[in-house]
Amino acid sequence: MGFHPNTAHAHAHAHAHAHAKKNHRLAIEQRAKTMENQTPALPSFNTTTPFISTLQMIGIGYPSTPFNICLFLFILAVTFIFVAECTPPGRKKTNPILLPPGPKPWPLIGNLPGMLKNRPVFRWIHKLMEEMNTEILCIHIGNVHIVAVSSPELGREFLKKQDAVFSSRPKTMASDLTSSGFLSTALTPLGEQWKKMRRVVTSEVLSPARHRWMHDKRVEEADHLVRYVFNQCAKGVSGLGLVNVHVAAQHYCGNVIRKMILGRRFFGEGMENEGVEEEEHVEALFTILGYLYSFCVSDYFPFLRGFDLDGHENVMKKAMASMNKFHGPIINARVRQGRDGEKEANDLLDVLIRLKDADGGPLLSEDEIKAQIVAIEELDRVVGKDRWVQESDIWQLNYVKACAREAFRLHPVAPFNVPHVSVSDTTVAGYFIPKGSHVLLSRPGLGRNPKVWDEPLKFKPEHHLKDGSEVVLAEPELRMLSFSTGRRGCVGVNLGSTMTTKLLARLLQGFISSMPPNVESIELIESSGDLFLATSLLALARPRLALSLYPDAQT
Repeated sequence: MGFHPNTAHAHAHAHAHAHAKKNHRLAIEQRAKTMENQTPALPSFNTTTPFISTLQMIGIGYPSTPFNICLFLFILAVTFIFVAECTPPGRKKTNPILLPPGPKPWPLIGNLPGMLKNRPVFRWIHKLMEEMNTEILCIHIGNVHIVAVSSPELGREFLKKQDAVFSSRPKTMASDLTSSGFLSTALTPLGEQWKKMRRVVTSEVLSPARHRWMHDKRVEEADHLVRYVFNQCAKGVSGLGLVNVHVAAQHYCGNVIRKMILGRRFFGEGMENEGVEEEEHVEALFTILGYLYSFCVSDYFPFLRGFDLDGHENVMKKAMASMNKFHGPIINARVRQGRDGEKEANDLLDVLIRLKDADGGPLLSEDEIKAQIVAIEELDRVVGKDRWVQESDIWQLNYVKACAREAFRLHPVAPFNVPHVSVSDTTVAGYFIPKGSHVLLSRPGLGRNPKVWDEPLKFKPEHHLKDGSEVVLAEPELRMLSFSTGRRGCVGVNLGSTMTTKLLARLLQGFISSMPPNVESIELIESSGDLFLATSLLALARPRLALSLYPDAQT
């Protein structure tokens, strides 16, 4: 084959082109080697890293049991928290508004270990506030923020200035059982049911007109109280009778409530004095009061309800069974009589039964009536354990009322008010308060605050007599907490104030009290589990008025 000049030229051109491509490739490889020597290699994504392997083990390598699923979710949550904590400060998304100070919570469970370790919880909360030198504290239990307050200024911010925000109630196991599924007033979260029952209570049960209507029943029970103490004196030596003031006050309050609500003093037929039934009834009332908001674990972890890990549910169910045993038959029979027109209204139960709606039907169901009866008793019990009554000339008894206020301030019946729940996010005193927070006003914290009261640990009725004006038991400025204020404030202020003043005035007027034999001083030491006295208050009483003034005294 002969040589052609065009073919030779083509071969030369192809050879030159191939050589150029080879040189270009070599240059690229050389540059890559240079960069490799200068820059650390990035790790490749490996699906067998320890974390992924753990997830695979839980999700795939083992059966999908509830335990494994929970363990998976727990590890996942801890991982996210760990990653968030390890993120450099410049890359974190921070909230400029901080929560109130408090102990650092654990992931998911919050401060639950601290709550379980430190019982009673209210003393732990007060100790934390003291140690952290703060008048507002936030603890986390599960996903609930519990905010405790011991400052009047902060209290007014929560319950007066932002009253509408903090106007709901928490849904707890005890409040659910007590109110028959949130059918009553004081314990029911914000909503239509609360509005309905609030109207009933304020217009029909605790209105000024109804208060006057029940006057004679309260007077009758005040006479019974005097008779009881007088008879104790008559049974003693030299006209002196040993009186357990705590027991006398409990039964006086129980008798007033039963008389006003059910129209009877006792549950036993033909009884003239308290018996086993009344003791069981009073004990059940105090039990319900003590466990109503007692930091039950299932209140913050609802899926644990029914397991009764701390025993609260069993205690509450037994107490409610005792209450229903006494109330149920009476209420059922009276409902039938009242709605059949067989009985006139003589007490508050009759009033509730006869209420009609717009169509002329019964306004309240039997369950709502039963729930409201219990709610009224609890309301009166909270107000009445250390809050009793004198109705005649109450406006003139300023010193007696100042003594009652001082007792509320220094020796409150409960550590906190009924919790208020925020219905939206808000800010108080520069702190972020999330929606759903439980706000607790500390009764000892407010009443014993040295920034508010001079000599805060000394009993001084003069604390309340400084400007010469009439003394009232309510405290709208929240320097102490006798009755709650605001939209969810106590609707029984009038009744509670009357009962408190009347009891104290009757005992002071009718009897001279002294210490029992071999007792040199009265120890006002609180119980370890609550704010009641560790030992019962005993007094040696003797009449101070003419014997003819004591009602139907029997020896």
